[in-house]
Amino acid sequence: MNSNSDKALMMKVKNGDLDKLGLLFERYHRPLFGYFYRMSKEQEVSEDLVQSVFERLLKYRQTYSGDGKFSTWLFSIARNAHIDHYRKEQRNGVTLEIDENRLEAEDNGQELLVRNKADKKEILEKALDLLEEEKREIIILSRYEGLKYKEIAELYDTTEGAVKVKMFRAMKELKNLVNQIDKDCSYG
Repeated sequence: MNSNSDKALMMKVKNGDLDKLGLLFERYHRPLFGYFYRMSKEQEVSEDLVQSVFERLLKYRQTYSGDGKFSTWLFSIARNAHIDHYRKEQRNGVTLEIDENRLEAEDNGQELLVRNKADKKEILEKALDLLEEEKREIIILSRYEGLKYKEIAELYDTTEGAVKVKMFRAMKELKNLVNQIDKDCSYG
């Protein structure tokens, strides 16, 4: 095992070499931030959740077995941190629903013409925001964070086939939303 591989570094952290946690943080803080930001669209919350993941990683380091990919284990912690954060928010009376009128408010009544990649990316992000959370999360984990279907299946405690079906349905819905937003913005 490469002494600088994720697994080797985590095994060192597990065995008390806590300085190696800094290397893992350097490798994974950006992908984790991207995951949280795409899920919440809140920078401060995303930064806090990244910190929470590494606190949990340290707290639960003895549970790391070295089986499977380190990134799968890490994103499992991240997913739980995200769920816990929003459960706490719900208990405190913060709503999690996405306001479908948000798209109109963001455009401030101006017609949005899709002419370049930046516009298309903006429409994709808006469509992604409108998906239900599980569908959005599967797309983010697969397409943005690069997890394989098998790894996502481990996170969800389901089969790879079930993840493929969920991904197919999520992508189909995302495509429909992109087309609808594009149409609404172009002919607005």
